[in-house]
Amino acid sequence: MANRINLNVFRRFFKSANAGGILLFVGVVLSLIIANTPLAPSLQSVLNVELGYESDAVHLNYSVILWINDGLMAVFFLLVGLEIKREIVEGELSSPRKASLPILAALGGAAVPALIYVAFNAGTDTAGGWGIPMATDIAFALAVIGVLGKHIPASLKIFLAASAIVDDLIAIMVIAFFYSSGVDATYLLYAGIGMAVLLIMNRMNVQNPYLYLIPGIFIWYFVHHSGIHATIAGVLVAMTIPTNKTDVESPLERLEHALVKPVNFLIIPIFAFANTNITLQNEMLNGLVAPLGLGIGLGLFLGKPLGIFFMTFLCTKLKISSLPAGSNFKHIIGVGLLSGIGFTMSIFIAILSFDHPLYVNEAKLSILIASLIAGLSGYYLLRAAGNKAMITTAKL
Repeated sequence: MANRINLNVFRRFFKSANAGGILLFVGVVLSLIIANTPLAPSLQSVLNVELGYESDAVHLNYSVILWINDGLMAVFFLLVGLEIKREIVEGELSSPRKASLPILAALGGAAVPALIYVAFNAGTDTAGGWGIPMATDIAFALAVIGVLGKHIPASLKIFLAASAIVDDLIAIMVIAFFYSSGVDATYLLYAGIGMAVLLIMNRMNVQNPYLYLIPGIFIWYFVHHSGIHATIAGVLVAMTIPTNKTDVESPLERLEHALVKPVNFLIIPIFAFANTNITLQNEMLNGLVAPLGLGIGLGLFLGKPLGIFFMTFLCTKLKISSLPAGSNFKHIIGVGLLSGIGFTMSIFIAILSFDHPLYVNEAKLSILIASLIAGLSGYYLLRAAGNKAMITTAKL
């Protein structure tokens, strides 16, 4: 009987909308603990172990950490790409009226943090990290807003999800154009041929989504060797998978549903665990008030809500769009703060931004602290706004 109850608890946990965020948090905490104990060298040795195959023709022998960051994260980006395409075809980005507010809010939420970072880091060795505070971690942000439940209008969750998806698209473009190394035209041509195969399959209305993954693996390999970051391959493949506006489940939706749990419960927690093993040092703590730390911290905590609030205010005043149903500008600031939870994508860009390990670790620590402060601030602001609205409604 006890085993059955425990199993039911386990099942309920993994069906919960917040389970992915909880596992992500556990991965971060566990990694930080190990990194500051005598086990740290052992963990680093495991992450540096090389796996794969190498020959004159095939080069696939990489460290565990690279397989995680370039391989597993390509699957994460595949899921992000599927979400973006679905929203463009049939969701909150499917019409100019629907799309205007989340798109413009996301643009403001990306531009202002980048400008704040540049203001602190222009002309320094860390100037190249301007893309770090632009990103939002969808899993964490939606997990926090999910906990609020009925304290906030349901429309806010849709607004946050749509703007975060646009935010991811901006981050993907930034990575592709600014954080990729020199391009090898031959490998890029091979990747283009692979994309042509996928587009032909799409035109032929191939309905099995898994068939698209076979050329997708080759595209990943060619993109990886082309100099463009390998994770971009996941987005490119996603854009070729068919979807529709009907109630019939499309190939894109089938693949998206199949990937959600592996990505949220396995890939993102593994990425978090592998990339937040930060051994705390005095230099890193000092780095929190250095240009790098200030640029990231203020970019995420202040830049995100300011950018989102300003663009939303502008949209409503110019009558381009209206606020999400049942919400006010206090809610928008709260959502802006939740968008300041950079984490997964911010850490990913930090890894691409710097070669110096100290800068990478300082950036990771700044991201963790700023994301925690932004997330807690957004949660309590939205909860307070929700409680006040509920009291007012009850009096009426």
